[in-house]
Amino acid sequence: MVVADVTRGGHLVVVDRVKELVRLGRRVFLTGRLTAESMDLAARALKHFQQVAQARHVKRLRVVATSAVREAANRSVFLKRIRRETGLAVEVISGQEEARLIFNAARYALGLDGGPHLLLDVGGGSVELVLVREGRPLWLRSFPLGAARLTERFLTSDPPREAQVAALTAHLKRELAEVLDGARRLGVTRTIGTSGTVNSLIAMVRAGRGEELGRLHCASASAAEMAALKNRVVECDASERAELPAADAKRVDLMPAAAILVDFILSRTNSPELVACSWALREGVLLELAGLASDRGAADARRRSVEALAARFSGSNAHGRQVAWLALQIYDGCAASLALAPEVRELLEYAALLHDIGHRIDHDRHQHHTYYLIKNGELFGFDPIEIEVIALAARSHRKQSAKLESPQLDALSREKRRTVRGLAAILRVADALDRSHSNVVRSVAITPAPAGLVFEVDSGTIDAALELWTAQRRAELLARLLDRKVILQPSGAFPQNGSPARTRSLGKHLGNVNGSRPSGKNGASRINAKSRANHAIRHGHRAE
Repeated sequence: MVVADVTRGGHLVVVDRVKELVRLGRRVFLTGRLTAESMDLAARALKHFQQVAQARHVKRLRVVATSAVREAANRSVFLKRIRRETGLAVEVISGQEEARLIFNAARYALGLDGGPHLLLDVGGGSVELVLVREGRPLWLRSFPLGAARLTERFLTSDPPREAQVAALTAHLKRELAEVLDGARRLGVTRTIGTSGTVNSLIAMVRAGRGEELGRLHCASASAAEMAALKNRVVECDASERAELPAADAKRVDLMPAAAILVDFILSRTNSPELVACSWALREGVLLELAGLASDRGAADARRRSVEALAARFSGSNAHGRQVAWLALQIYDGCAASLALAPEVRELLEYAALLHDIGHRIDHDRHQHHTYYLIKNGELFGFDPIEIEVIALAARSHRKQSAKLESPQLDALSREKRRTVRGLAAILRVADALDRSHSNVVRSVAITPAPAGLVFEVDSGTIDAALELWTAQRRAELLARLLDRKVILQPSGAFPQNGSPARTRSLGKHLGNVNGSRPSGKNGASRINAKSRANHAIRHGHRAE
């Protein structure tokens, strides 16, 4: 079960997930009937789910059943029992509807631009395949080839005998060859796994590489790695499979059938990799229930999830948006000198939007809380390395020192380490240019000069002394990476000290101790950068 809130901005925020493996389809694919034991377990699980829904004050609820109930001769007995004991009306959906809901979830989570992409969902009784190009399904299919069904019919020994594996492979060829060959001719760019069974295999490949598992969404395994895993899995018995790194103990009996099926699909379509998607059928049901099924692309999926995470922890996030605006201007002015690739501009913007979300947990060391929230938030459309780059850049925004080191940074490639350092250097200056969280700075223009790189800061008629003072102190890393001085100064439009325009400066944005504008001769502000910084700290404005 998945429970979610829908924000005013139309974002879906998952607040709870509950899972209990009851194997409702056990033996049903051979006998055609649900067993009394599996029905008991399912009824008990649904009662627990209903209690969670009540505790979460759920307003709208939808319950669906798939292959096992679809095919059971005694399904009406089961559905009436559930209605009688829980009050829940269970909707039995078709395989085609199942594939459509899975597609909606994957499109929301990944965008699915380009392609063709092949979506693969392996359940206990059925397999759903969807071929997608540019966010649109070319076809949606459901086949009675689920892992439990194949295990019960073909792999009756443990470990399975060679003849059993051959018989299963021959069956898959008869059932799937035509549709998979058609997908291959269209040029499948990747296969996307949208079920726990498939994604547990990806987790095993990652563990075999020695990777920290963490977030599985968008993690990948090559076709060659999946073939090697299949060979290893079919050689082991259940107890040995349970000892494999990252193996799901509740699925060890289904691993051989699932691995054989996945390897067959990858090889038959000539798909180079298998990518994990954490959203599948349940989330597809949820999106439709919330009225959020969308045909927007990958770029929108990325931005939508970043903005949802920022809104969750930073509300309107005015400071984050201002820092992002300034960071992109700085990037445009010095990206070439920093040897930053054009595609990382987007990652910089997202790091800036999220850099302060850790304040929701605690001010001290908030950058570390920010790192954790980014790493573990549901950010869609990003691969794990992109998530790490965003999280590390955001975590590094606060330090004044030019030294930037951590075990997480060291684990990245040399190119990615350079990217993180460049983004962090830009983000430090951009954050400093909104030191008062008052949107003082309107724009930044960067021009080369004999003395170094000059940042001309335009704040109109508002005094940006505090921002300039803080940014100059925070420019050390950027200067080191550029191998030249970074000089921050007001633009030519900035009024000089003593001009009447300075009366609009600090009094408007911070106020003095008594809440009135500090003034001097002719009503002009006379607060210098240092006193303004002290004033900000005394009256609750965030320190760096």
